[in-house]
Amino acid sequence: MSAADAVLDRPQWSVRPVSTRLLRSELSLVFGRRRNQVILAVLAAVPVLIAVAVKINSSDNGRGPVFFNSIAENGLFVSLAALFAITPLFLPLAVAVVSGDAIAGESNQGTLRYLLTVPVSRMRLLATKYAASVLYCFAATLIVGVVGAAIGLILFPSGSVLLLSGSSTSLPAALLRILLICLYLGLSMAALAAIGLFISTLTDYPVAAMAATAGLAVASEVLDAIPQLAAIAPWLPTHWWFSFGDFLRDPITMQDSSTGVVSALVYIAIFTSLAWARFAGKDVSS
Repeated sequence: MSAADAVLDRPQWSVRPVSTRLLRSELSLVFGRRRNQVILAVLAAVPVLIAVAVKINSSDNGRGPVFFNSIAENGLFVSLAALFAITPLFLPLAVAVVSGDAIAGESNQGTLRYLLTVPVSRMRLLATKYAASVLYCFAATLIVGVVGAAIGLILFPSGSVLLLSGSSTSLPAALLRILLICLYLGLSMAALAAIGLFISTLTDYPVAAMAATAGLAVASEVLDAIPQLAAIAPWLPTHWWFSFGDFLRDPITMQDSSTGVVSALVYIAIFTSLAWARFAGKDVSS
């Protein structure tokens, strides 16, 4: 075979394997940081505290908020009560810390410039930062759900679970519904993480990005609670967070939660695009 034939027989293109090294490095950074580990530990402690408190004060059953009254009857309600408790404040704070630190933290430490000198595009770096934040969002909700289910089944009886629609479902089916709720809340928090990522590209101070992201979430919840602003409520990023009640009906309706999914995806698309538009042309001097 001649050299020309060898060249002709050579493949004209080859698929370059996708490297996950950057993502693995970012995940190691996010989940290995002591601050983020403490946040996850605090979130995991919430269902434990709720379960212990209800166990000690079981005589007060019937006077608590939604989901709390049913804990003594079925331990799986510990997960629901914990998720209900952390969603307004603790979960958004956790997401704000991680997403607000994504770009601003690197810029503040002077490492962003060095990250951009390696053969990695800005788009890939931004996507990796956001992917790590999203995985942290899902990890936070799943930890609360799993710990809540575990401690609830240890301290309280288990069996069929009474749903909001009045019917009962088996224990495995109830566990599946809790998983769906965790995934739904994880997606909702991913939308907030997209907002935090965008804010993180606007400043070199991570604390400012964290505070702005958390403050925006709180402001959205306050506006959502004002009856006179009901017209704009469905457009707020926090309005559909508590629509996970759809997963506790038989059959699962998805009436409000489907709108919540669409709302989260729209927020993700808008603010990741804004983050890319800002980061692509950002002058990185430190």
